[in-house]
Amino acid sequence: MTVLSEADVNKFLHSIELEAIGQSLGSIGRVLKTDVSGTKASAIIELRFPAGEAIDAIKAQIEIELCAHTGASVANVSVLTKISSHAVQGNLKPVPGIKNIIAIASGKGGVGKSTVAVNVALALSASGAAVGVLDADIYGPSQPQMLGLSGEQPVSEDGKSMLPLEGHGLKVMSIGFLVNPDQPMVWRGPMVTSALNQLMHQTIWGELDYLIVDMPPGTGDIQLTLSQKVPVSGVVIVTTPQNIATLDARKGLAMFRKVSIPVLGVVENMSAHICSSCGHAEAIFGSGGADKMVEDFEIPLLGQFPLVSSIRKQTDSGTPTVLADPDSAAAKAYRDAALQIAVAQASQRSDYSSKFGNIVVEGNT
Repeated sequence: MTVLSEADVNKFLHSIELEAIGQSLGSIGRVLKTDVSGTKASAIIELRFPAGEAIDAIKAQIEIELCAHTGASVANVSVLTKISSHAVQGNLKPVPGIKNIIAIASGKGGVGKSTVAVNVALALSASGAAVGVLDADIYGPSQPQMLGLSGEQPVSEDGKSMLPLEGHGLKVMSIGFLVNPDQPMVWRGPMVTSALNQLMHQTIWGELDYLIVDMPPGTGDIQLTLSQKVPVSGVVIVTTPQNIATLDARKGLAMFRKVSIPVLGVVENMSAHICSSCGHAEAIFGSGGADKMVEDFEIPLLGQFPLVSSIRKQTDSGTPTVLADPDSAAAKAYRDAALQIAVAQASQRSDYSSKFGNIVVEGNT
């Protein structure tokens, strides 16, 4: 058996390409400890994202490769999770207590952005993360209905800040909690951005690993202003396969890059219609739109979701697919996408601002 130093083993482990997530261990985690003694090897691994269902596959692969590299006959690997904070736009500071703010955005309405946002949030929560949802679509808030919270109102204990509502384990805030559902929001841009700023900064979120922001559709002044005022650590672009949707999604992607927000990738909603009677799949909205974006912008395809009538029924009833039918193919697709989103976020630049105090420069006396 070859005798290897701890440094050699660590370097090897960091280089392993994890098949379950398509990233090297060193890019999304670190090795805390290794030990090779006789015919036994062990390691403690820390991941910067909630691995969920993938953790067993990750553990098994590392154990196999550790045995092969060290010549050990038995390997025991422990996998821990510590979700990291990641950097936001250079001119903004992260919100205290919130490690990552991920915007779910689209260039146009009608692509199922809110449905994707709520199911991804629920999937992240089910994997062990502390998750909140900010419904930033002031003109058309959907999250109160989707999370079964319609008619509820937030409580303010001090008259200045609000406690978020809780639905299915998520902390939730929306303008829909503060106005009558039938009341149209006839507001101009400055009022909308002011309202969103209050929902973000006057809500007592507590400690969150992820705050999922359901962004309003479009790429106009409101979206640009929100992108400059909300400290976002990553954005996911939602599109459907047809060209008319990807044309607008491409503009949205370019807008986020212009304001220096990392684009984690794209998800394709309504990829194919699945017949509820016979199970036949048909690409009624065409195909290839998201693939073209992935190729042109060199970003990952994070997930593809089917067009199934049950998804609409479940979200309308206040119990989205991830909870209502966890064994379905659609729920698995949302969980897989949530994992890929968390992995993509974990590979971004970490935020170290909280590690350093304020630097004060004093003049000569």
